[in-house]
Amino acid sequence: MRIPIGIDRRAFLALLAAGGAMSTEVRAAPRKGGILRVAAPTNPTTLDPATGSGGSDHVFLYTMFDTLVAFDYATLEPRPGLALSWSYADPLTLVLTLRPGVVFHDGTPCDAEAVKFNLDRNREDPRSNVKPDLATVTSVEVSGPLQVTMKLNQPDTALPLILSDRAGMMSSPTAVKALGKDHDRKPVGAGPWKLVSWEDNEKITVTRHEKYWDPERPYLDGIELTIIQEVNTGLRSVIAGQNDFVYFLSPQQKAVIDRAKNLISVAGPTLYCVQLYINFGRKPMDDVRVRQALNFAIDREEFNKATMAGLSEPATLSLPKSHWAYDPEMAKAYPYDPDKARKLLAEAGYPNGLDLNIAVYSDQRSLQRLEVVIEQLRKVGIRATSFAGTIPQQTNAFFVEKKGDVYLSAWTGRPDPSLTYQLMFGGGSFYNASRIEAVPEIGPALLETRRSEDLSSRKKAFAKLQKIVTENALVAPLVFQFEMDAHTQKVKGYQPNLLGKCKFEFVWLEA
Repeated sequence: MRIPIGIDRRAFLALLAAGGAMSTEVRAAPRKGGILRVAAPTNPTTLDPATGSGGSDHVFLYTMFDTLVAFDYATLEPRPGLALSWSYADPLTLVLTLRPGVVFHDGTPCDAEAVKFNLDRNREDPRSNVKPDLATVTSVEVSGPLQVTMKLNQPDTALPLILSDRAGMMSSPTAVKALGKDHDRKPVGAGPWKLVSWEDNEKITVTRHEKYWDPERPYLDGIELTIIQEVNTGLRSVIAGQNDFVYFLSPQQKAVIDRAKNLISVAGPTLYCVQLYINFGRKPMDDVRVRQALNFAIDREEFNKATMAGLSEPATLSLPKSHWAYDPEMAKAYPYDPDKARKLLAEAGYPNGLDLNIAVYSDQRSLQRLEVVIEQLRKVGIRATSFAGTIPQQTNAFFVEKKGDVYLSAWTGRPDPSLTYQLMFGGGSFYNASRIEAVPEIGPALLETRRSEDLSSRKKAFAKLQKIVTENALVAPLVFQFEMDAHTQKVKGYQPNLLGKCKFEFVWLEA
């Protein structure tokens, strides 16, 4: 079996040995009809791709929004989406040729004018959280009824894959103008399904978009995503037949799936990194020595064993070992060294340790991770307190309200690695709680990663960027988590993807 990019081979084989497997099901003669019932562990922050802030939102967004560029599930290579093709007319000009006959859920056309509206809104709207994604775009022009020309301020080879994420999800201009902020809860996209209702923290229901551009899809009449925060409860709901599909399970739950004879497990590699976000714009985290001490204090191997049954990849960088942009030299920067951590704290003026406040999710799995982290930090003199809440609550608290010094959360990965570094460390980026560039070299280094289409040149640029981020300890990665899902026998055609964010576009239900 070929191990896809972004996965540690030994850890993946260990998961297979434990009985997990990537889905290799052949989608033969898919049947139309039926409602897929999904147990979802999170409530979305919003259902507008431009204004939302949670990486877990994507599972909901993918049902309602198509992207300008799609991606291959296993490799994240760009594929045609709402744009049939794209090309660089010159290093500063990207031209998109759009798919004909696409309409939004409200019946209005998804043409070049609509795409320009969306890209301009994503770049300029005060409420947009995807502005950094399009920082290299200076203007968007309608160059034909189905052609859009993007002018750039520097060469940017990451743009096609950037347009496979939130920045490339198209909303109806008519709906956005009419609804304003209400579009957060009443989105109108051009995806396979359209919104029926959102009962906050309870259920999101979507139904078939009858005028979808692909007449063969979607296969499902609709999807009901029931919010069940505890994944153990979500798994039990599938075992009991109340739901058909549950995602974001932990490796420890594989044994439960195996005992339930009516379930099929699906496992796959992802870029999902459990980590400690750091607000490096406030004391004491504005001191690089404190941030470095935090990284030396973490025993990642032990964390993996205690929280992931040893079946995940310990993380020292924001990219996994098999990723093409991974730098093995920088990965050696923070071995577990509590003596070094204590020494750095003393040099920073904290010979007797310090107090940190950690934001965390309130589900059982996250609280278990928190206990392990707190105990490891205690051993070097870091006294940690915490406050818990749902993902939307804690994301808002840490990144908007600036509560907490550290956030035990996760980075869900992006199709192009430049986005990962831009969104977490770029000045003004939402997932950079400080909103500042910790060191002035980050901006130019980020731009350098997007200048060339040559992979070897990009790899060198990423090595420089990773060196800056790592030496300044701007984050504390812990482990890369595998996708683990379970579904009933009647669910067919599901395939995991490297982002670890479920897409149901090819799913169908057996009669």
